[in-house]
Amino acid sequence: MVLLTWISEIADEPLVLDPEDRRVEQETNTWSLGAADEDRASLSVAEVVAAFERIAAAIRERIRDLGLLGVATFYVWHDRQAGQLRCSTGSVPPDALPFSGTYMASDDLGPIVEGFLADSEPGSIAWSDLDGAQSLSTETGTEPKIMPFAVWVTSVGASY
Repeated sequence: MVLLTWISEIADEPLVLDPEDRRVEQETNTWSLGAADEDRASLSVAEVVAAFERIAAAIRERIRDLGLLGVATFYVWHDRQAGQLRCSTGSVPPDALPFSGTYMASDDLGPIVEGFLADSEPGSIAWSDLDGAQSLSTETGTEPKIMPFAVWVTSVGASY
């Protein structure tokens, strides 16, 4: 259950909340988590979700203890291209997360974790998934529609 250990260690890692320097926030507060096949097979979605919820609560408590005011969001997403779960904390509201792609904020972490645990070839995107978008744009002369990816968000700041 190495994944659960790694998730729990995030609570004690350095945390930077600086709205004036979002780059430092991202570099300091973003974590990439992989899982061995054994973990993927033996862990339940509920166990992983509970671990992330504990981390969010611990980060919320740290922010409160430091007396930091303002908005802060803890968020988790499945990076399919890297085959990883990623999480971060930023001094931004859920609708202003630092993604270049289109995302959909969600209050349900279960489907994100389920997709990660069920990924039989982490870090691989099937050619058929890519070919479908390419052939669609070639046939219709339009750009393929980019589907937003889900990001679990929870407020950890003093204000919402």
